[in-house]
Amino acid sequence: MKRALIVIDVQNEYVIGNLPIAYPPLDISLANIAAAMDAATAAGIPVILVQQAAPESAPIFARDSAGFALHPTVTERPHDLLIEKTLPSSFTGTGLGEWLAEHGVDTVAICGYMTQNCDESTARDAVHRGLAVEFLSDATGTLALGNRAGSIEAKQLHEAVLVVMQSRFAAVATTAEWIESVTVGTELERSGIFASTRAARP
Repeated sequence: MKRALIVIDVQNEYVIGNLPIAYPPLDISLANIAAAMDAATAAGIPVILVQQAAPESAPIFARDSAGFALHPTVTERPHDLLIEKTLPSSFTGTGLGEWLAEHGVDTVAICGYMTQNCDESTARDAVHRGLAVEFLSDATGTLALGNRAGSIEAKQLHEAVLVVMQSRFAAVATTAEWIESVTVGTELERSGIFASTRAARP
């Protein structure tokens, strides 16, 4: 297994901007993102920072705005690659896939924001590209949604995505579990569609 840690959109927009992360609480997710980055660096695992960009007139992630800037949690730590994206998946329109292939990476660990948007999109895209995925449950986060289709609270949304990820797309683990896997060499538990559906049947 050759891992890379992908740190997605840890930007001020989610901290002091128009998309305040609600669950898990920011102090928890930011601390775990920091811990994951430190563990990756100590283990020689490449760290990739991803930064969402939008036009200057956009209400969120406007280029060169305070919200666009990466949060100090990630800028104060070393990284191996910084990529900028304009769509949810960190692979789309970027050189991420090529960089991972050039460096022999076959497993990506995902942390950052938002759980159901850029994190999930990147995870699904990675699976379609033949990569194994690890999804850090307490180093990701989201906020409540509401639109003409309905509404959902942040905790419900986050936990639902984790269940979906574990059912097919990723090994979902806490940051502590992931760090143990990195340092000790234990395998993270994976599931599948059949096992996940069977477990939920009456």
